[in-house]
Amino acid sequence: MSAAIVALAAFLGSTQATAPRARAAEPVPLGGGAGLVVNGETLCTLTAIGNDNRGNLVGFTSAHCGGPGAQVAAEGAEQNGVLGVMVAGNDALDYAVIQFDPQKVTPVNNFGNFLIDGIGPDPVTGDIACKLGRTTGYSCGVVWGPGEDPGTIVSQVCGQPGDSGAPVTVNNRLVGMIHGAFAEDLPTCIIKYIPLHTPAVAMSINAVLADIVAKDRPGSGFVPVGSTPAV
Repeated sequence: MSAAIVALAAFLGSTQATAPRARAAEPVPLGGGAGLVVNGETLCTLTAIGNDNRGNLVGFTSAHCGGPGAQVAAEGAEQNGVLGVMVAGNDALDYAVIQFDPQKVTPVNNFGNFLIDGIGPDPVTGDIACKLGRTTGYSCGVVWGPGEDPGTIVSQVCGQPGDSGAPVTVNNRLVGMIHGAFAEDLPTCIIKYIPLHTPAVAMSINAVLADIVAKDRPGSGFVPVGSTPAV
């Protein structure tokens, strides 16, 4: 073997030995109000994220966004791939449970300056509810009271397609998740600064969590990340 070939072999060997390793993608911060991409096409909003009594990292969105087995990515971070999978749901209460990969997600309780510091009781008429959705962003409005369907809450927050699953809070406590519009024959919410629009219907988070516990589903015993004791 010539000296040139020996030198080339040595060079290639040293190059392979010192080749940099591919860097793993940084975990994606996710919290209530974050945009989700379900099965690569459907846009919805994350209700909240935290842990269940099995120690799993879980979150919620609307069942009409996808069913068990649906793959979930983060809007704006699609390059990070699938972050979680829907593992349970209930069409009647319109909720889906997402189990996230803790290696790929950093759970936060303040996403986009929208704080969720625990679960609150169902709101009463006159309370001021606020929501954060991936389509219409942040908005607040008065709570009108329970809706016609069991487990629903009607309020004057702004909602549009894509806001499904968006967290609804009262005093930073999670009370519900956006389900849809109150009436199709009333004006829809165009921008949050014009309150003359159909009210939004939310599913009570307490009704959702009670159903999950009753059926011993993933998400049982859910505690949002960063929860603080109720005063």
